[in-house]
Order: sequence, then C-alpha cells, then structure tokens
Amino acid sequence: MNVCIAAGGTGGHLYPGIALAQEMMRQDENSQVQFVGTQRGLEARVLPEVGFELCCIAVRGVIGKNPVRAFAALIQLPYAIGQCIRLLRRKRTELVIGIGGYTSPPLLVAALCLGIPRVIVEPNVIPGMANRVLGRIASMVLLAFEETTRFFIGTPTRVVGVPLRREFHRCPDIATNVGRHDHQRTIFVFGGSQGSRVINRVVVRALSLLMKHRSGLRIVHQTGEADCVFVRHSYAERHVDATVVVSLDDMPKAYASADVVISRAGAGTIAELTACGKPAILIPFPSAASQHQLRNAERMVKAGAAVLIEETGLSDRLLADAIRTLLDDANRLAVMAQRSLALAKPDATEQSIMCCRECIAQLSRRVA
Repeated sequence: MNVCIAAGGTGGHLYPGIALAQEMMRQDENSQVQFVGTQRGLEARVLPEVGFELCCIAVRGVIGKNPVRAFAALIQLPYAIGQCIRLLRRKRTELVIGIGGYTSPPLLVAALCLGIPRVIVEPNVIPGMANRVLGRIASMVLLAFEETTRFFIGTPTRVVGVPLRREFHRCPDIATNVGRHDHQRTIFVFGGSQGSRVINRVVVRALSLLMKHRSGLRIVHQTGEADCVFVRHSYAERHVDATVVVSLDDMPKAYASADVVISRAGAGTIAELTACGKPAILIPFPSAASQHQLRNAERMVKAGAAVLIEETGLSDRLLADAIRTLLDDANRLAVMAQRSLALAKPDATEQSIMCCRECIAQLSRRVA
C-alpha cells in the first residue's frame, strides 16, 4: 500500500497512526507510508525516531480558538489543501487516513479532490468535531465503540477498536502480576504525551499522605517537560521513592510494571490500559471536546475496570483515599485487572489494515 496519514499534534492522534504504519510495513515491506503534520506538534520529534517521513503543511487549529486566530486559520486552509494535493500526486498515494485534529481536514479534502479513498479513525466514544465533519466525505470510518456509529449515519463504519503498537499486547497478563510482590506496589502516573500540571501537583501531595504504604510504594511518574524538575524535587522533599521522567520511550514496560495507573482518559490511554489489563484511577481532562474523556472513563468504570475522579472535585485527600482503598484490596485489583483486559481488542490494528485494503479494492473495482 501507498498511504498518507494525517496524525499529529498530540499522542492521541499520532500513536494510532504509527501503529497502523508499522503494521502496514510488517505485512508488506514494500508499503510506503507518509505522515502529514506540522513542526509544532509531537510528530516532529517522534516520527524521525521511529523511522517515518513527515511532510509539514501550513495549517493551524480552528476549534476553540479566538475569532481572530480562527479566521486566520481558515484563510490558510486552501493553501494547506493545495500542499496536500501536490504531495498526494507526487507520492501517487492510494489511500489517505485521518485520525482527527487540525491536520486531517486539508488532507482528506485533497484526497476527495483527487478521488483517493479516505479512511477516518475515531478512537473516542464521542467523536471530535473534525472527524464529525469529515465523516461526510469519508469512504469508511473505523470506530472503537459501537455507540459511536450514530454520529456517522450514511457513511460505512466498522467497529474495530483503537490501533495500538504490537508491543502493548506483549504486556504480561495482569492476573499473574497484580499482588505479585507483597512488600511493594508500583503506581504509574502520567497525564498524556504533554503531561498534566493538575495531575502532577495533586499526585505528589496525595502520595505524601500515604504514610502506611510509603516503605512499600514505588512511583513511576511521566510529567511532561514543564513540570519534571518541580515534581522530582517535590518527591525528594517528601522522601518518596519515585522515578520521574519527561517522557517514556518504553510505555508498555511502564504499564507492565504497574499495579495501579493514574492518568487522563484519552482514547489511546484507555486502549493501552485495556491491552495491558491495568486497574486505573482516571482523571478526565475537563476541557476535552464534547467531554469525550469523561465518556471514555465512564465506560471503564461501568465495566468495573477503573475509578473515576472528575477534576472539579479532585483533592489531595480524595485521591489519597482512592489509592489507599485499591492498594489495601489485592482481590479488587485483580478483578479490575481482569475486567480491564476483557475490554481489549488485540486485533484492532490488523482489522483496521484489512478495512483499508477493502477501501482500495473497492475503488479498483469501480475503476475497472
């Protein structure tokens, strides 16, 4: 396959795209994958590290911006579409994939102009605005949840799950891991690819309240760049055993070592938690579009795989009590782990590639 993927800005948009690209290359080493993004997004750093080419286009976000910036972004959009048209022609692209965010619209519109099949990946229960609009011109929409189909009436959909890199499915089964060390528990904390100041600050204070568990508690905390020094110093002041890093290259290893995960509730995070079978305390990002993180978290809670704390009610004591309750109940942790693992869709990436091939084959039959 010769594919162009619009995936950037945040890890939630980028990493499913990388998972798809890696699986395409694994299935057929002659496949060609091109990413479209910007120099401002996470993709500018990550894609060169994993060996994929990035083509940068002149595009900015519109949703949630002030009127002046939104108007400037709209004025810039035709130029970005033109950039994408030239790229698709030069690369002789057979398929375009959009995973939300502001890089998807110009690429999918360019593909529509050239008659190239267009696949949208929507990993959230409630789709973002970009994917809702682009669904009208998509050849197919790949979903993580059955209930999301109601947002794409009239467009072919497939419920396949969230594409994940293969290494996430190699995490040891949680049923044999939780409670494996009577003398130590590991908590993995992260607030998404950019980190979360709210989570960083409240977790440090909450963990300092867990005097009973301090000697047997190990923390792995991914902070993002802005807060790393502060969090590392704060743990040291409180004599808490913590590994504090800006980012993690081996996320599956961090999940595999954890007894409890404290995180946001982005679609990618939920998919990783379930693939690794991890109990979680979820603190959804309150400003996420259409409250999709809250909806994602509620599904985990309903399944018995997570505890939900909304940011509006978050406090040091509340979080400390939630952590203590889980750490004191090994049986509950084991049940939560099993229920988390039961939600996993380990073949999501392979199923997504099959659907992509189907779109290309449908166009070939129409042309013939």
